[in-house]
Amino acid sequence: MTVDDPQTQERIYVERVIPRISLNDCENRREEIKEQLYAAAIRSGFFTLCEQEFPSKKDIEEIFELSKVFFDYPMDLKMKTPHQKLLNTGYESATQIRPSTGTADQKESIQLQYHRFNENWPAEEDVGEEWREKTREFMLKCQKLSCFVMGLFAEALGYPEDFFSKAHDIEQPTAQTTLRLLHYFDCTGKAFEGNYWRAGPHTDFDSLTLLFQRTGDHGLEICPGRDAHTDFGYNDAWTAVPSRTGDIVINIGDMLMSWSDDMLKSNFHRVRLPNVGENQKDRYTVAFFNQANTDVVIQGPQKKYPPTTGRQFIEDAMRRNFERLQELQNSE
Repeated sequence: MTVDDPQTQERIYVERVIPRISLNDCENRREEIKEQLYAAAIRSGFFTLCEQEFPSKKDIEEIFELSKVFFDYPMDLKMKTPHQKLLNTGYESATQIRPSTGTADQKESIQLQYHRFNENWPAEEDVGEEWREKTREFMLKCQKLSCFVMGLFAEALGYPEDFFSKAHDIEQPTAQTTLRLLHYFDCTGKAFEGNYWRAGPHTDFDSLTLLFQRTGDHGLEICPGRDAHTDFGYNDAWTAVPSRTGDIVINIGDMLMSWSDDMLKSNFHRVRLPNVGENQKDRYTVAFFNQANTDVVIQGPQKKYPPTTGRQFIEDAMRRNFERLQELQNSE
């Protein structure tokens, strides 16, 4: 099956081991953790981190509280921070259409960038100073963890430890890294017909995604098997990813897959709509997307692909998605 071949919600599942990697005493266990991360990244591109110092479980619980506060606001207030597609910031609701489905994801979200604090964030008079400051603090903790993980990947690929952290500097005006608060709508008692998803099958454009889930908020599923970051294909055997408050699900994105000459795998994932009888209540997640700064040059050590920039990489990925969606719509 290919990503542009719309299907209903397949129930073909296989058991796969999703590595759960402890970051306890991480500075003294660097080599051990590096081996575990690299093995997971080249096999499936997905793994879970636990026992990390930052963001702590308390930090994660707090960001979920802040997220719910925002999504509980009336629509007119949320829309005061409109989605800006080219900047990848702002609020949107049920507007993200996947080339894999041709339908809009059943969710709302707000995307925030650290350096645009005074540009495209909810205003202090609307959400309060504490909301804004605590959200920014959470982003800095995500950045710190990301730099540690990407530092280990840099070393594994033969780069200096700070190679990727310098390329993903969230305080620079060229930054593209984004925090996304997500709310999947309550669908209690609803049975959806057709190709509808909480989030249709897709890969991430970025280098590295940190995903925070709450215990019991299931739905995330992964499908390894992609050979090149430009492919739209995936097979039909999916694996459910456990949700646990405090753990962090990590996946490789297309950008890092390209940067590693396709050694590290960016694979498809989705969030299915629960059936009647399952937990159909609101689902909240938080994602931190590490995207290289716009002026950073991206090319792997073996130069498998021509050099490109952080900005051009994202624009090309968006263009491919748009073209695939157009092909899907024209075939109907």
